[in-house]
Amino acid sequence: MAQLDISQILKELKVEPINAGTSTGQNALGSGEVIESTTPITGELIAKVKATTKEEYEQVMATADTAFKQWRLMPAPQRGEIVRQYGLKLREKKEALGKLVSLEMGKSLQEGWGEVQEMIDICDFAVGLSRQLHGLTMHSERPSHRMYEQWHPMGTVGIISAFNFPVAVWCWNTAIAWVCGDVTVWKPSEKVALCAVACQKLFAEVLEENDLPEGISNVIVGGVEAGEWLSNDARIPLVSATGSIRMGRQVGEAVARRLGKSLLELGGNNAIIITENADLESTLVGAVFGAVGTCGQRCTSTRRLIIHESKYDEVVEKLKAAYAQLRIGNPLDTNNHVGPLIDQAAVEQYEMALEKIAQQGGTMLVKGGRLEGEEYASGCYVKPCIAEVENQYEIVQNETFAPILYVMKYRELDEAIAMQNGVPQGLSSAIMTTNMRESELFLSAAGSDCGIANVNIGTSGAEIGGAFGGEKETGGGRESGSDAWKAYMRRQTTTINYSTEVPLAQGIKFEI
Repeated sequence: MAQLDISQILKELKVEPINAGTSTGQNALGSGEVIESTTPITGELIAKVKATTKEEYEQVMATADTAFKQWRLMPAPQRGEIVRQYGLKLREKKEALGKLVSLEMGKSLQEGWGEVQEMIDICDFAVGLSRQLHGLTMHSERPSHRMYEQWHPMGTVGIISAFNFPVAVWCWNTAIAWVCGDVTVWKPSEKVALCAVACQKLFAEVLEENDLPEGISNVIVGGVEAGEWLSNDARIPLVSATGSIRMGRQVGEAVARRLGKSLLELGGNNAIIITENADLESTLVGAVFGAVGTCGQRCTSTRRLIIHESKYDEVVEKLKAAYAQLRIGNPLDTNNHVGPLIDQAAVEQYEMALEKIAQQGGTMLVKGGRLEGEEYASGCYVKPCIAEVENQYEIVQNETFAPILYVMKYRELDEAIAMQNGVPQGLSSAIMTTNMRESELFLSAAGSDCGIANVNIGTSGAEIGGAFGGEKETGGGRESGSDAWKAYMRRQTTTINYSTEVPLAQGIKFEI
């Protein structure tokens, strides 16, 4: 590519351009079908990755089990030290890894580097967490007894991640899983497998430098079948899956069938309520970035604007003016605002959504469509668009992973909150207002039903210090910060009797 030397990036990350796939901890190659990694920016081939076979998957699981038996016995602060060293590796390779994220996924360079920064941040968080994996102490009802809770490593954690965040979401899960004493098996989206290979290579260096077993971190490359291996494997007590609602249902049902645990972070249908008391200047920035950032391919992307009727026309006119200024093109050019969708299948989904908007009665305020021309030769570039709709339209009730923004009116705030909540998904939400009563109602039990609720910032993005996830069909899982670590460990309640008697609970008497 003209602006970035692909071969140099791969060389710096120690990734071979051909047969780059990994199946176990360090440099083992897969031997399954060849998956071609192309960039949606130009359609060029970046590298070829070999998928993991079922036999290799079994080797991965055996390697992971052996590693877990050693890793779980290391003191948590020592495990934190390994994660700290990985964070340092990421700092050294941030520029190259961020470029690879942008090339393979198609997001802007700033977002690619930002994603690697999220990895660095969660490593820092996990290092501190490694000294705070504490339980509770409770008073026993029996004399000379002590009760407390302790948390133990769970085992091998399966991680299934989506294409839109090729590296960050994996690291949200795995950095915390590692300090908790778990080992991990990661199945990335096959659309961005090269990024996973690069992350694995970097961690392999840390393991080798510390004389630790390679199976602490594992990658399997493949499609739906590879995900099914993880979901159906009773040796994996927890599967953390990020992706579509459809995928989440399949994973959740399979894991539940074997009585395992799943952590699901699925689709979003995120709305911003714009009240009559909103600061429209800041509102516009949050709404437009939320709608078109990453070409609308974030689970937290803004899909709906619910606008007070007194501000509706003004907001719509400002949106039209802002959209007219959007520059669409190569995301490696920092002058552009919007890059490509991930592939032509995503473009087809976008076009189908436009047809359904028209069929269901929507009105296009800013027209969409596929872009043609030499600059858009990959066939993955589309126009961000705005449609005036009703909240109950079927197309509005479902998430389309593309830069389509729906606008609608409301009269009373209770009505707006009902509209915001009136979709199956419950990930991110926001209200734009300078009125404290409006913001507090939105944040109350009668307000947003989403896992994330913001005031005067958009729906898109999150900080690693807070638990990330949503309710309803978003899955109910929580990743990243706060006390999300508890999902990666098993709780054990312990009672110690330090007397010479054996009193029974609830005062029960038993004489022999």
